[in-house]
Amino acid sequence: MQPQAFYRVVADDFTAVDDIIRRQLVSRVPLVEKIGDYIISAGGKRLRPLLVLLCGKALGRHGDDLRLLAATIEFLHTATLLHDDVVDMSGMRRGRSTANALWGNAPSVLVGDFLYSRSFEMMVELGSLPVMQILSRATRVIAEGEVLQLSKIRDASTSEETYMEVIRGKTAMLFEASTHSAAALVGASAEQTEALRTFGDHLGVAFQLVDDLLDYRGDAETLGKNVGDDLAEGKPTLPLIYTMREGSAEQAALVRKAIQQGGLEDLESIRAAVEAAGALDYTAQQARDYAARAIACLDALPPGEYRDALVELSQFAVARTH
Repeated sequence: MQPQAFYRVVADDFTAVDDIIRRQLVSRVPLVEKIGDYIISAGGKRLRPLLVLLCGKALGRHGDDLRLLAATIEFLHTATLLHDDVVDMSGMRRGRSTANALWGNAPSVLVGDFLYSRSFEMMVELGSLPVMQILSRATRVIAEGEVLQLSKIRDASTSEETYMEVIRGKTAMLFEASTHSAAALVGASAEQTEALRTFGDHLGVAFQLVDDLLDYRGDAETLGKNVGDDLAEGKPTLPLIYTMREGSAEQAALVRKAIQQGGLEDLESIRAAVEAAGALDYTAQQARDYAARAIACLDALPPGEYRDALVELSQFAVARTH
C-alpha cells in the first residue's frame, strides 16, 4: 500500500507545516538550529501532524491555526525523540546517525528542551485553553510512560498489562493528543471529540505493536534503525512477554535470560523462539484488532476524502514494513 494517498489530500497544508517548523526553529544560538534542523530534516512519516490535519479537515476546519497545531505536535514529538535517543543510547534513527551520536548527550538533551519550550510558545499563540490542557497533560503522560519503561528494563516478570500501560504512555499518548487536540481546536461535539480521542489511542497502540513486531521481522536497512535494539537494552516487549508466557520452557528460559542480561548474542535464537512460540502472529493480530477498533471510531465523522484518508492511514499503520 502506498502511503502517498493519505498525504495527498493535505499536501498543501503539509508544505505549510514544514514552513512553520523551519520558522520556529530559529534561534540566536547556532548549535540549537543545527541540531534542530538535523533531526527535523530527517523526515520520518510525520504521522502525528498528518493526524491533526486530517482530523481537523474531516470536521470542516481549514486554516492557519490547524497548521500551527500540527507543527506544535511535531515539535513535541521531535523533542521526545532527542531525549529517547539519549536515554536509550541509540546510534541510529531513520537510517542515519542520531543527534547524540554526532554532538553528544548534553546538546541533544538541551535542544530537546528547546523544542519542548518552543512548542509551548506555539500553543500559547494558538490561544486555546482546551488544546493547552490536552497537550500539557500529554507531555506529562509521555514522560511517565518513558520512566515506567525505564523501570522495567531487564525485568523479565513484566506483564502484558504493564507493557500496554508503557506503550499507551510513551507512544499512543501523542497520537491521542494529536486527534483529541484537533477536535478541541475545531470545537467538535462531545461525541466526535471522544471518538477522535479514542481513535488516536487505538491507532497509537497498533502502531507501537507493529514497531515491536518489526524488531524481529524487519531488517536494519528497511527500518532505518538497529534491529534488535529493544532486546539489546533488555526491554520486555510483547513478543518476548508472550513467548515467556506461552512458549516452551526452553523458549521462555532463553527469552528470560536475554531480557535479564541484555545484548544481542542470541538474537537469531530469540527470533526463532518468538516465531515458533506464535508471539509474532499474536502481536500482529493484536495490532490488527486495535487498528480495526480505531477505524470503527471514525463512524462519528462525516463521510468524505479526509475520513477515507484516516481509514487508509490506519490500515497502513499495521501493513507497513518500516
